[in-house]
Amino acid sequence: MSSQVSFTFPEASAIARVLTGATKDIGAFSVRRLLPAIEQRAVGPFVFIDYIEPAQLPSGVGLDVRPHPHIGLATITYLFRGEFTHRDTLGSNQVIRPGDVNWMVAGRGIAHSERTGAEVRASGGPLHGVQTWVALPQTHEEIAPSFEHHPAATLPVVERDGVKIRVIAGSAFGARANTGVVSPTLYAHAQFEPGASLVIDAEHEERAALVVAGNLTCSGHTFGDGSLIVLKPERVAELRAEAPADVLLLGGGKLDGHRHIWWNFVSSSRERIERAKQDWRSGAFGSVPGDEHEFIPLPE
Repeated sequence: MSSQVSFTFPEASAIARVLTGATKDIGAFSVRRLLPAIEQRAVGPFVFIDYIEPAQLPSGVGLDVRPHPHIGLATITYLFRGEFTHRDTLGSNQVIRPGDVNWMVAGRGIAHSERTGAEVRASGGPLHGVQTWVALPQTHEEIAPSFEHHPAATLPVVERDGVKIRVIAGSAFGARANTGVVSPTLYAHAQFEPGASLVIDAEHEERAALVVAGNLTCSGHTFGDGSLIVLKPERVAELRAEAPADVLLLGGGKLDGHRHIWWNFVSSSRERIERAKQDWRSGAFGSVPGDEHEFIPLPE
């Protein structure tokens, strides 16, 4: 695994820091962990970002994330290339493809799996995407689990002088997605044409830009694929791309207090995480229909 790298910037800059993450080789593809980091525990409600770097999976190889549990958060899966199937203890069975949104609220507890389907696995195919966790407000940490799927065609799109912005969750540039967020959230996919620029205003208190293709310039510095550019709170910033680029904009309101993260559990209470550990050991989360024969054991 490569080490986490962080760069900080002077007071005059709109950038607070840039994180390049720690990369883990999963075999046929690599995942870069951008959040949480020592220097940056969250951006708005986002407490976890795993960037799946572009890969071409060979025939017979796929993504196999066995059933595992979550509490106190919502997961958002967003793909640029490839596809896989989400299943969970609610009985959801949903293929996600590029531009679609899978929004899963764990609340008081859910388990799920993500696997490449048999047809795609047989032929091999591309994979490139981002998985994020959004911490739920303390008032919503114990709500009932739920799952939503939003096809790409249903997401609102905004055009801004050479930048096409698809709003994944929350609000951005006057548009709001139907994704069931429960706190102020910014999550959008911005596609830059050559020479285009985009001003990121202070609608959301905390914001960051994740470069997923191409290069992006901000405050006189240029950043490449896999860079998470964390902006200073409420500071207006301009992003510019000299060549085509894809960028995820994310953030929202500051979290209402500290969050403990242990394995796949997020909570404002350490005691709640201990209960979740015991629930997973005892099978209280239940099984995932269609994927009952395997699971990820609790780390010891």
